[in-house]
Amino acid sequence: MATSVPKTMKGVIIEKNGGTEVLQYKTDLPVPEPKEGQVLVKNDFIGINYIDTYFRTGLYPAPSWPYILGREAEGTVVKSGGGDIHGLKDGDHVVILAEGTYAEYTAAPAAKAAKIPDGLEPKIAAGALLQGLTALTMIRESYHVQKGDWILVHAAAGGTGLWLVQLLKAVGARTIGTASTQEKVDLAKKAGAEIVINYSHEDVKAKVMELTGGAGVAAVFDGVGKTTFDLSLDVLARKGSMVSFGNASGAPAPLEVKVLTAKNVKLSRPTLFNAIFTREEYEGYTKELFDVILKDKLDTRIHEVYPLSEVARAHNDLEGRKTTGKLLLDPSK
Repeated sequence: MATSVPKTMKGVIIEKNGGTEVLQYKTDLPVPEPKEGQVLVKNDFIGINYIDTYFRTGLYPAPSWPYILGREAEGTVVKSGGGDIHGLKDGDHVVILAEGTYAEYTAAPAAKAAKIPDGLEPKIAAGALLQGLTALTMIRESYHVQKGDWILVHAAAGGTGLWLVQLLKAVGARTIGTASTQEKVDLAKKAGAEIVINYSHEDVKAKVMELTGGAGVAAVFDGVGKTTFDLSLDVLARKGSMVSFGNASGAPAPLEVKVLTAKNVKLSRPTLFNAIFTREEYEGYTKELFDVILKDKLDTRIHEVYPLSEVARAHNDLEGRKTTGKLLLDPSK
């Protein structure tokens, strides 16, 4: 039996760039019509990501106006647009990577809608998807981590950092994390880092070299950028891999390629969307992530579930660095 779908919905649009004042909560937006190869999903929980603030401020250009923000959600398939929808049917519980998720309904490409396994609690899929997949694809592809490898993770208590630490522990790596406060040090240790260096008063390079017997680490996962890049190269072992995946402190300075020759270093700058470009990649990695969450009881830290109507408060909290863990929106409120 087809689910009856209303004509209008609640959602958040922007009609210009700016601060949180440009976020408009509406109750009468048209429900999108799924096109061929798309499914219409009634969202239960919506993930908030830093990229959403970039589209709001204009750092990244919105493709058209008015624009509904959002990149991920979990919910239920209520309608399909026909064509190849990868075996999905009405009533399937899915997690989606799609534009326009700050709303009750999203028309999502079926290729980027993956079924959520029965054992996974509500909120976990939306809470884990982007950061969990980012971490998982990097430890598989940017550098294929082996059991016993020494690995350095900067900002180990950050969103992606905590996922890296947990997944590295699950594959048997020896993880060294860096963090700036005692609270964050404790958080990273609880997540599975063997050693966490408080860089506000400890010498990261000296400590890493001491721990690895002077050899250095097999790989560095660096989402900080400008302030850590040179240090990261310094602490790599011979044939080590430098994985630069974010610019929290600004973009690293341009690099002279010849600096990599000193230790035969491999440098990569991965982005998640290239790692999960095909249906097979997205479905495969999503399944692997959910399997490891269930098997190893990984912690999907949910900071808070905000009513969709309070989206401005959520953006303020995220940008004010007041949060640890994932921020979600509830479109029913």
